[in-house]
Amino acid sequence: MPTLPWTTPNPARPQTRALVMASRLQVASFKDVPRFFLKSLAVWQQVRKAPGALGASLIAQPLRRTFWTLSAWESREGLNTYVRTEPHYSTMTSLRSTMNGSTFVFWEVPTEQLPITWADAKQRVADQRRADEAAADEASRRPGA
Repeated sequence: MPTLPWTTPNPARPQTRALVMASRLQVASFKDVPRFFLKSLAVWQQVRKAPGALGASLIAQPLRRTFWTLSAWESREGLNTYVRTEPHYSTMTSLRSTMNGSTFVFWEVPTEQLPITWADAKQRVADQRRADEAAADEASRRPGA
């Protein structure tokens, strides 16, 4: 599937900052990919109408069981409201058991730097995955872990 290109639901106010969120979502089994994919399309429609959403893009790699999201928001509150609103909320909770791993990363940029490139987002996700793995390794080596 091709990348769903950056869409701009709401114009950014000049000379402000945006909260950017990128994620890599790994589905545990190939049998769960169609369900995840279909539900992600409903969530994609939601973000295109979400108050506070400044932009979003999606990459689906079903043969790798991997989905990538990239979005920009006016504020953390706007993102949190979107996450708690349907269909995102029930999609997130119903698919949690099918996930093999997820990585999320957040950062801020001036709105003039939107849209964020996928190269930048994927690098930040990779850096976060390495940091998460290192922290998990460290925690597993602690006495009593």
